[in-house]
Amino acid sequence: MVRAGLSAIALAMCLMVIIPIQPFLSLAGGKIAEFLPYWFFRIGNRIIGVKIVSRGIPSRDKSVLYVSNHISWLDIFVLGGLLGSSFVARADLAEWRLFGWLSKLRRTIFIDRENRARSSAHLEQMIERLDRGDSLILFPEGTSSDGARVLPFKSSLFAVAERWQGAKPLTVQPISIAYTRINNMPLNRHFRPYVGWYGDMELGPHLWEFMTMGRLTAVVTFHEPVTLETMKGRKDMSAHCHGEIARELEKLNAGYGLEEKAA
Repeated sequence: MVRAGLSAIALAMCLMVIIPIQPFLSLAGGKIAEFLPYWFFRIGNRIIGVKIVSRGIPSRDKSVLYVSNHISWLDIFVLGGLLGSSFVARADLAEWRLFGWLSKLRRTIFIDRENRARSSAHLEQMIERLDRGDSLILFPEGTSSDGARVLPFKSSLFAVAERWQGAKPLTVQPISIAYTRINNMPLNRHFRPYVGWYGDMELGPHLWEFMTMGRLTAVVTFHEPVTLETMKGRKDMSAHCHGEIARELEKLNAGYGLEEKAA
């Protein structure tokens, strides 16, 4: 309980520093707008007790669409501390106090998945950001899970790769996130609800309970990037990314695969 309280205070102090400054950096745009959020999430992972093990190499292309499975609010901290990229998230996230603020720090694109009439506008917004040289992180499941498996992907936002008019095809890179250990012990089914955030779980109690647990290991695997040059279309690309991520998650959940250097 003491550790959780100290962690909450430390996070609050970091936010008090970054929130007044970040809007001015965001106006400047470019890499300077990514600097503070990137370091906030890196420091934040240490504060809340998340050790990140990174495998594979993030694409070095200027504009990349990263595609990841989605388990928890923790994913924002984990990927935010590895990539200087913005998230594509569901619209209601903007209204949440803590994670609404954190998402806005990363210049998140908020998507109303229930409003199909706005899907074209959402795609244009993503393309505009990619045209500027930004990279985006997409959670195609559309919701989070307990991390035991990857839910079906919604392929509609993969259409950004079809509409992309850049000098070369848009790079899409699948990413697997797996939470594998708690206090250096394998994360079994009993502990998954303490890490995964899904269903009707309330954010505040879940965040607090997580911070009382100890140290968590997150394994992030960057798979080989792909483009539409080798795919039949967005649905084929969606299925390929789902397969890569699902196979890796199943392997890591079963305890296979070496954990390499921490990020």
